[in-house]
Order: sequence, then C-alpha cells, then structure tokens
Amino acid sequence: MEPLETLPMDRSNSLGYVINHLARLMEQALRDRIAGHGVVPGQFAQLLALYEEEGISQLQLCEKVRIDQSTMAHTLKRMERDGLIQRTADPQDGRRALIYLTDRSRRLRTALIGAAREVNDIATAGFPDVRGDDFIRMVRQAIGNLEADRTT
Repeated sequence: MEPLETLPMDRSNSLGYVINHLARLMEQALRDRIAGHGVVPGQFAQLLALYEEEGISQLQLCEKVRIDQSTMAHTLKRMERDGLIQRTADPQDGRRALIYLTDRSRRLRTALIGAAREVNDIATAGFPDVRGDDFIRMVRQAIGNLEADRTT
C-alpha cells in the first residue's frame, strides 16, 4: 500500500478546496447583490464590524475582522473614498484615527445585511436546519482549530 502522502488528493474530497470553492461562490453571490450599492465584498466584513461598534482604531478593526494592517489600510482608503467611512483623530491619542460609519453606510445597513442573509439562505437551502446552525458551528470549530494551531 502506498504511503498516504504519495497518494493523489481528490480535490472534491479536500476540505480546504471545498470550503474555498464555497467561499468564492458566496463572495460572487454577495457581490452580485451589493454592487448596486457601491460596496464590494472586500469591504463587507469591515462594515459588519463597524455596524457592531464604530469609533474604533484601524488596529482594533484588523483584530475584529482578522485582516492584516496593509490590506486594511488599502481597504479603508477605498471605503473613505467611496463615502462609507470617515476617520477622525482620536481625542485620547492624536497619532491615531478612529473609524466611523457615514450616514450613507448607515442607510445601507438593512440592504447589505439583507443581501448577506439571502446568500446564506441560498447556500444552506435544503439543510436539515433551515439556518444551517450545525454547519456554521462546525466551520467555526475548524477555524478555532486552525487558529489554535497557528499559536502553538
């Protein structure tokens, strides 16, 4: 019998491949639904985090959405240009800025969240649990396992 590491891996049975494929399809479905609002999927996690709590620093936002500083800086620059966020000097520390939603992005909240829910509903259609809670729990566990592995 051949050692496991020399056997070819069927991508359709690779968890990484399947999850990545799912993520790309969900991103495209979300893009189709939010593009008309002038928002792209790369801005979506930041908006969701800011809907939960605004007036936070770039570093805090990076930690919330797990995106590196350089990517976040580029994304925030585009979001500011697109009128989705505004940055103001932190009164406690003038060297850093706090990020706030604009009125425009606040008005988009219902439509954007509705689009995300629609994509989630499409993706989980036919699951025994309509909302796919068990699936989400298992994916969160996988994320936690991989994050723990990075710190060891």
